[in-house]
Amino acid sequence: MTDRSLEKNFEALFQHAPGVVGYAPGRVNIIGDHTDYNEGFVLPAAIQMGTSIAASRRNDDQICAFAEGFTHTIDQFLLDTIEYCHNEMWRNYVRGTLQFLRQHSDQFSGMNLYIAGNVPQGAGLSSSASFEIALLKTVADLYSLDLAGVDAALIGQTAENSFVGCNCGIMDQLVSAMGLENHAMLLDCRDLSIKDAPLPAEVAILVVNSNVKRGLVDSEYNSRRAQCEAVAQIFEVAALRDLSLDQLYDGQSILSDEQFRRARHVITENHRTVEAMAAMQANDLSRLGRLMAESHASLRDDYQVSTLELDGLVEIMSTAIGARGGARMTGGGFGGCVVGLMPEQKVAEVTAAVQQRYPQRTGLKPDIYQCTASMGAFRKQGID
Repeated sequence: MTDRSLEKNFEALFQHAPGVVGYAPGRVNIIGDHTDYNEGFVLPAAIQMGTSIAASRRNDDQICAFAEGFTHTIDQFLLDTIEYCHNEMWRNYVRGTLQFLRQHSDQFSGMNLYIAGNVPQGAGLSSSASFEIALLKTVADLYSLDLAGVDAALIGQTAENSFVGCNCGIMDQLVSAMGLENHAMLLDCRDLSIKDAPLPAEVAILVVNSNVKRGLVDSEYNSRRAQCEAVAQIFEVAALRDLSLDQLYDGQSILSDEQFRRARHVITENHRTVEAMAAMQANDLSRLGRLMAESHASLRDDYQVSTLELDGLVEIMSTAIGARGGARMTGGGFGGCVVGLMPEQKVAEVTAAVQQRYPQRTGLKPDIYQCTASMGAFRKQGID
C-alpha cells in the first residue's frame, strides 16, 4: 500500500485526514537465534517490509483502531480500561503496547488508528515487532512524546511478553526501532549495546518463506526459554551467556540430554554470531556462509526448532549458492523462513532452484523476497 492509499483509507474510515503517519520495518536475523533471551548476541537487519500507521488525535480517551487485512471492524476501547481480547490477536498488540506506553508516559490520550503492513505473518520476519514499534513511533510523534529507540524496544518487548503472552527477547523490537541502512546490527542483549555491521559488498539477502505457518505463543518457543533458564539455574549463572562450553561439558552428567543440547546451541551460537560480525567487517562472505551452515545444524539438532521443510530449503539454497555465502533458518523456528546471503549475481540461480525443487520435495509453494537492509522506525509524514 502506498502512503497516499493509506491516507485515503484513513480518511474514508474516520472522515478526516490523519495527523501523522509512522512506520517501522520488519527484520531478518542473519545469525544468532534463541540467544537474545539468554542475554547473548544477535545479528539482525531491518528490512524494507514493514508496518505503516496513520493516526489522528481524539478529544477523549478512546482508541479506535483498524488493522487492514486482519479485521472488518474497528477495535474500540478506553485507555483506562484496557482488557485482553480473546477473539482477534492483533487487537492485543495495540492494547498491550498502549498499556505499557502509558506506564512510561501518560501524556497522550485518545486516537484514531489505521494500520497496514506488508510483512508476511508467521514467517519469522517479525511482523509483531514491526507492529509494536510502528505504533510507538506513531503515538510518540502524534503527541510529541520523548521516546528513545531503546525505550520503545523495551516497551514493545514488555507488551509482547506480559500482555500478548510470547516470551520473546529484545532483538526484534530494537532492530525495528534502530536499524541502519545497508547494515546489520550486532546487539548485545544483556546491556543493549549496538555495533553496526556493514553488509559485505554486493551481497544480496534472499528470504524464502517455507509457508509452514507457526505461532510462537502456541508453540514450543516458551518451553525452550524455560529449558535454558533451568540450565542457568543449575549452574548458578544469571543466563547461559555466562556459561562457557568447557563448563557445560564438565557438568554434562548433571543435565538431561535435552538440557545439554539446548545449552550447547546457545553457547556455540553466541560464538558464531560474534565471529559473523568479524566476517562482515572483513567482507568475507565464504566465512559467513560457513557460520550460517553451522548455525542451522545447531538449530536443527541441538535446539530442535527446524522442520523437514526448512531443512530442505537450506539444502537447496546452499547447493545453489556454493562456497561464497550460505543459508539457514531464521526466526523462532517451527516453520517460517530461511535466509540466504549470496553475491547479487547468484540470486536468479538460487531463486530458480527454490522454485523448482522445493515444491517437488514438499508440495508447498515458497514465497521469495529479495531484501535490503533498511533504516529503523521513522515518521513518514505529519506533525513536526
